[in-house]
Amino acid sequence: MLRLQGMPQSLPRRLEGLRNGGLCGWGGKDKNDPRSHLRSSVPAGGLSGATIIDSLDTLHLMELKEEFQEAKAWVEESFHLNVSGEASLFEVNIRYIGGLLSAFYLTGEEVFRIKAIQLGEKLLPAFNTPTGIPKGVVNFKREQRVRNIRKVLRKIDKPFGLYPNFLSPVSGNWMQREYQAAAAPSFSRLLPSFPAPLCEAPWAEELQFAFSSGDHVPVLSPLIDHVSVGGLGDSFYEYLIKSWLMSAKTDTEAKDMYYEALEAIETHLLNVSPGGLTYIAEWRGGILDHKMGHLACFSGGMIALGAEDAKEEKRAHYRELAAQITKTCHESYARSDTKLGPEAFWFNSGREAVATQMSESYYILRPEVVESYMYLWRQTHNPIYREWGWEVVMALEKYCRTEAGFSGIQDVYSKVPNHDNKQQTFFLAETLKLCLAPHPLPGHRYLYLLFSEDDMLSLEDWVFNTEAHPLPVNHSDSSGRGGG
Repeated sequence: MLRLQGMPQSLPRRLEGLRNGGLCGWGGKDKNDPRSHLRSSVPAGGLSGATIIDSLDTLHLMELKEEFQEAKAWVEESFHLNVSGEASLFEVNIRYIGGLLSAFYLTGEEVFRIKAIQLGEKLLPAFNTPTGIPKGVVNFKREQRVRNIRKVLRKIDKPFGLYPNFLSPVSGNWMQREYQAAAAPSFSRLLPSFPAPLCEAPWAEELQFAFSSGDHVPVLSPLIDHVSVGGLGDSFYEYLIKSWLMSAKTDTEAKDMYYEALEAIETHLLNVSPGGLTYIAEWRGGILDHKMGHLACFSGGMIALGAEDAKEEKRAHYRELAAQITKTCHESYARSDTKLGPEAFWFNSGREAVATQMSESYYILRPEVVESYMYLWRQTHNPIYREWGWEVVMALEKYCRTEAGFSGIQDVYSKVPNHDNKQQTFFLAETLKLCLAPHPLPGHRYLYLLFSEDDMLSLEDWVFNTEAHPLPVNHSDSSGRGGG
């Protein structure tokens, strides 16, 4: 068997054993309960099959052909859209639309394109607002079908550099500068985390408004008192640099917005602890909270991804910054008893990179740390990132695997795992995908790619949405669909 640089010598044999165990927990239709198969649905308005659709491209990439065909058949025959609940535009967009589109681009199977278009039509009413910036929630029962799609599209302007990036060239009649669906989240979800100290950027003032809960009239709000690169803000920053990359480096407005935001993050949020750990704090009401959420650990990978296109004199700085932030996030894992990271970790009272309360000590199979490992490996080929990735694999096997799948745990500081009884869909879509290629561990996408050769979903040709669904870069000579 091939032994890749940075891969522990026993890894190929162990991975074969893990793969032969099957893709545990894949078969559920929503967030699987690995112990009792209870469901806890994604906020998808009654849509089912989140686990199946979120893992389509993972199954394809890992050459799990039988499982992929079973999933394809389910999408074709059982993925029904006649639902009437309230759905999170963000979650349905990144998981369902993203999963269907990536499956289409990877395989060319028409069923995925058709389903993406049909589901997208149900989401379009969310964009039917006075500004064209979408509502965060779409009610499938109450919202009226948008009959004139082009009329809605004309209202979706690009506010200083960032498209909603919701509509897709997979349909001949939906197009907006040929950006793929699922490439960006709902603005209305992300805006609340954006203003305050980052408002130095000249375009930030344009984004400082909120929707009233009733008629969705945009209202200027006072400075919002919480700024974070973690939850509710993370995808905003991520999609600035990814909009630039996805446009084959033609969307200069998105690029400029990204580097302006990054400079403001460095100025106002970046800190170094007494122990030498670099972290991105949170700003709340004029005061820094010296903590970093697990969600914010994607930022090491984001900064590494954007370093190449920075000003020449800043490139080395950004590469080092990416490495230091990723090292800090690794420390949050290394300092726990399970070698898995908490939901948030603090830097105060002489304690660094550890959670300080039980309510932040849980791990729900999140991908952000291994996501940064993958990007840093691809950029540097430093074997430490594969070694750290393997530590995560072993910890997942030891503390999170159950008879029927993988479960989150309630306390990373206890070696006796108390499972939370949920296998999040992003575990199969993201965490597993980004790590293990030639001898894959079932599921973790970022882990899959961490141990792949660089031409497996090359970063020159593919951009991952925030659910790790690969979408092709819009090269001018592209045929619109790439291979793996």
